[in-house]
Amino acid sequence: MTPSWIHDLIFYQIFPDRFFNGDHSNDPVNVQPWGSEPTLWEFQGGDLVGIMQKLDYLQSLGVNALYLNPIFHASSVHRYNTFDYYKIDPKLGTMDDFRRLLTEAHARGMRVFLDGVFNHCGRGFFAFQDVLENQAHSEYVDWFHIKSFPLDACGEGQAKNYEA
Repeated sequence: MTPSWIHDLIFYQIFPDRFFNGDHSNDPVNVQPWGSEPTLWEFQGGDLVGIMQKLDYLQSLGVNALYLNPIFHASSVHRYNTFDYYKIDPKLGTMDDFRRLLTEAHARGMRVFLDGVFNHCGRGFFAFQDVLENQAHSEYVDWFHIKSFPLDACGEGQAKNYEA
């Protein structure tokens, strides 16, 4: 059942790395100039502090719900290849930054939604690493769609033998 309050929300979707860089101290070494052509590997430094700094502006647009693309620890800009769902990606800030963002958003009557990508993960995810290490003997082997063993996570010389 859809909650009744959702019908009154005006969403603003935020791709955190490309939104606003509010804290240059967490910029990765490969940060690109703002507005550079986007790639999967080059970051532009947007972060949670930057989102906080723009809350008044977003509120002035009538926004009362933020939809954040993945913010969990991952290796790519898009973060759909998460490898730790319990940690905020340090390139975006800290758990304290996230808590402050929630506090500031809620003080303005805004709701915050996270894009949780729990049906897939990156190669650095602990369970996938266990399958790489233990192959068919891993306790997590049923978590993935593996076509054959030995598992070839890099696909070197051939197509990957698992479904990504």
